Amino acid sequence: MFKSFKTFILLAALSGLMLFVGQTFAGDTGLVIALVLALVMNVGSYWFSDKLAIKMARASEASPAEYGWYHTLVQQLSQRAGKPMPRLYVSPSPQPNAFATGRNPEHAAVCVNQGLIELLDADEMEGVLAHELSHVYNRDILIGSVAATIATAITFVARFAYFGALFGGGGRDRDGGNAFTQLAMIILAPIAAMVIQLAVTRSRETQADASGAELSGKPLALARALQKLESGGRARARMGGTPAEASPAFSQLYISAPFGGAGMRGVGALFRTHPSTADRVDNLHEIARRMGQIG
Repeated sequence: MFKSFKTFILLAALSGLMLFVGQTFAGDTGLVIALVLALVMNVGSYWFSDKLAIKMARASEASPAEYGWYHTLVQQLSQRAGKPMPRLYVSPSPQPNAFATGRNPEHAAVCVNQGLIELLDADEMEGVLAHELSHVYNRDILIGSVAATIATAITFVARFAYFGALFGGGGRDRDGGNAFTQLAMIILAPIAAMVIQLAVTRSRETQADASGAELSGKPLALARALQKLESGGRARARMGGTPAEASPAFSQLYISAPFGGAGMRGVGALFRTHPSTADRVDNLHEIARRMGQIG
């Protein structure tokens, strides 16, 4: 409940920032134009997110004959959750990772990389798949699309203001506006939007860890998997991946930051796409304690 409330607060902060920036630079009309353009861009991405992500990952559909264990695990987890079973894919990438996408449980897909299959044992794979299914069942693709839409609108308004000041001579300044304040807002507003958007993404990852641990009943297996994914991702950093893993727009979909994602601390941690693995493992150990699996 607290994690969902945190996401709501972050989205509210992002919306408030959008209203403030839009009113400051472009008035009501400019704000509406920016929001409509952002909606057009991101609704299309949301509606076709499964097809786009699968294509970027160079994945092919996993046949029951070749990947019977995969179908069995996901079917058991879906039945346990009382939800429809998503389409299943395998990417040839050696990067140990997985993602889920789709606009709702009826139009969802789960994809695992070949590197993940080679790295994890059965319990760890079940923990990862439960995490990915939780993203679908928690409507995280929709939440992420809402955050992306608002952040895009803020960035558009700020850039519109920048070019207006550059070529329009800064009419507001002649009316007594503070040029320095406006310049700072033009620079800082998109950064603030990105920071809040990434905070939403990290919050949903933490929620999916918790939901996945409850669904599988194996929080410790998921914790082990996350540790293996981070170390395995660092090992593969210069040895292969797909365009999806290298693209900031798609890398947020993965259960673990591609190529390890370590080394971002202090202020830099605000720009992480995922919570730190250490924090995620600690949270999962706490869930295991509540389940009575560890003392």
